[in-house]
Amino acid sequence: MGSPSEAVTIIIFVLTYAAVALGWFPFVRLDRTGAAVVGASLMVAFGALTIDEASRAIDLETLVLLFGMMIVVASLRLSGFFRLIAAHTVEHVHRPLVLLISVIAVTGVLSAFFVNDTICLVLTPLMYEIASSLRRNPVPYLLAIAMSSNIGSVATITGNPQNILIGSFSHIPYREFTAALAPVSLVGFALTTILLYFGYRDEFRDPCFLKVEPLPDHVNRPLMWKSLAVALAMIVFFFLGTPIPKVAIVAGGFLLVTRRVRPEKFHREIDFSLLTLFAGLFVVVAGIEKTALFARLVDDSSRLALDRVPVMSAVSGVLSNIVSNVPAVLILKSFVTRLADPHRAWLALAMSSTLAGNFTLVGSVANLIVVERAQKHNIRITFWEYFRIGAPLTLLTMAAGVLLLR
Repeated sequence: MGSPSEAVTIIIFVLTYAAVALGWFPFVRLDRTGAAVVGASLMVAFGALTIDEASRAIDLETLVLLFGMMIVVASLRLSGFFRLIAAHTVEHVHRPLVLLISVIAVTGVLSAFFVNDTICLVLTPLMYEIASSLRRNPVPYLLAIAMSSNIGSVATITGNPQNILIGSFSHIPYREFTAALAPVSLVGFALTTILLYFGYRDEFRDPCFLKVEPLPDHVNRPLMWKSLAVALAMIVFFFLGTPIPKVAIVAGGFLLVTRRVRPEKFHREIDFSLLTLFAGLFVVVAGIEKTALFARLVDDSSRLALDRVPVMSAVSGVLSNIVSNVPAVLILKSFVTRLADPHRAWLALAMSSTLAGNFTLVGSVANLIVVERAQKHNIRITFWEYFRIGAPLTLLTMAAGVLLLR
């Protein structure tokens, strides 16, 4: 087909992002991944991009890094490592407030190095078991998992999908990224503890002595030690400055060579729909970037003052709550690369797009994982129950992030 009018390209982009934001599309069964694939195909079908341009638009470094991390996390999860760490931690606490602090610390630290969504998948049912055995209110502890997983993932490039994107685009060294944003996570953990304590005073003022019974040990120890050794080596190489995608895929490839786990178990752990979503959005954004309207917006970006940390944080936070954080990062990428000081803008974007996920119940995938898994155990976390803690936490952590980055 011939080159489309700019209006057609903009319509494709808007409809795709609307479907991605809503998670569905009227009258058809289409999820976010399907919407991204359809949007990408329409960009090619109507001539906004050639096949060659579409293939070049897909950032393979990002997909390779994400794929490698998925394999490493899958191996640790299949070995029982995450469950073992969480269980051993909570077994040694004897007060509700100490239990809350332990949950926040374990969730946050694990989320910093291993993609936060996976940590929520592992820890949510475990926390339910513990709360049920102790006859405690599980809601504040489940909120702690959701919120601290988002906050902990701010600290590193490998903490969440949007940071993986930013790491690939910005080429900021892993240790420099962590040095800048780890303090934001530490402040966030403290704020999470304070807000949950005052939000559920009756739960945490109870002076009762907690005795957590040892949980069943379902650990494949040979696989766990192998996975842990590879994961630690991978993190060391990250900090040494070795190219992150290269390290991640080599680590993942090494872990796939095993006699203890059937390949299909690894395959089930890989989120291929997320990889496909990324690829589709890369193409959709590349299509809109070729329009004159988008070019004018980018050229005028200096007037938006996006190089100022408060402005970038506000724009990113609002956009992330409208279309989700990964699509928001892809939209803002072209603006950031034109700034006089893109380095600080990338860090502000990573901080704000992630912390914005705590604002509402649907603000991040991690939140939805916790809520949906809780519902399976007849625990209902309402939008407003989440919002009364999540909204002030988001505003306070983002304000702290702005001050620390400035």
